[in-house]
Amino acid sequence: MSKILSQILAGILGLTLSIYFVPGVKVAVYPDSSFFGFQLTAVWQVIMLLGIALGILNTFVKPIINLITLPLRILTLGIFSLIINMAIIWTIDLIFPEITIQLFLPLFWTSIIVWGLSIIFLRIFTKKEIPKEA
Repeated sequence: MSKILSQILAGILGLTLSIYFVPGVKVAVYPDSSFFGFQLTAVWQVIMLLGIALGILNTFVKPIINLITLPLRILTLGIFSLIINMAIIWTIDLIFPEITIQLFLPLFWTSIIVWGLSIIFLRIFTKKEIPKEA
């Protein structure tokens, strides 16, 4: 439960930071923007939806892709993980018309931001207690 929460928070905050600081990443609210019948009227609602979708993809789909591409990740010394992160964010861009990520560089920086925040939030939320010796 804490892993999915940390991934969702990293997705929301990462996309928010990317929208404000990375040129080429834009979010727009359209008149027909809705999610299961609920009308989305503000940018923050769209960002929340995008962050939740990104967190769910990172939690459930990314481990499967990591397992499938393990030989490539070993061969490239882990750099292929960046390509996987970029592909997941690009999938969000393809699914939701509200977000637009132009070309390669904004996608690269967005994936770096989300990846860094994901690591930070995983460290914060999944602290393991050290058992006390009797």
